[in-house]
Amino acid sequence: MLLIGLGVLAVVLVLVYLAFYNTMISKKNQVTNVFATIDALLKKRFDLIPNLISSCQTYMNYEKGTLTQITELRTKAISGNLSDDQKVDLENQMTKLLGGIKIAFENYPDLKASQNFLQLQAALNEVEEQISAARRAYNASVTDYNNAVEMFPTNMIASSMGLAQKKVFEVPEEERKNVNVGELFKK
Repeated sequence: MLLIGLGVLAVVLVLVYLAFYNTMISKKNQVTNVFATIDALLKKRFDLIPNLISSCQTYMNYEKGTLTQITELRTKAISGNLSDDQKVDLENQMTKLLGGIKIAFENYPDLKASQNFLQLQAALNEVEEQISAARRAYNASVTDYNNAVEMFPTNMIASSMGLAQKKVFEVPEEERKNVNVGELFKK
């Protein structure tokens, strides 16, 4: 009877050890997974921001050039010193340019680059929110993992596995400052 009792106790202890061991592995893998999410989002931000800014700059230059051409053509048209053929050519050029850009009446064009800026701002905000959420999830996972590494009885299992505490994500002072998007436009 004593042998059976010791056998059952040994089986229970092995099962408890395995449960704690699997818990520690699960917590370690969760930390790794959430950190990988942060990495992916940082890569997304790294790729996204310069491409969006380049896109805005390109479109702004396109609009600026188009508006300059339209202004020049308008000046020629109101000069009154044009032959009929020149007027037709001028009208064809104007039609072509206006087909490429939307004009709002009130003497000022509706600059579509402003829409690009709004999209840039929204994309930047979305990526930063995702990164912030991922950092919070990472810190929660690390805290849960660190608790398991320090608390009894899982601390004994963690020690036998060579698991140590991990650092929570802290933003360096330099990164706490706002990104100077104006400087990015100058590049």
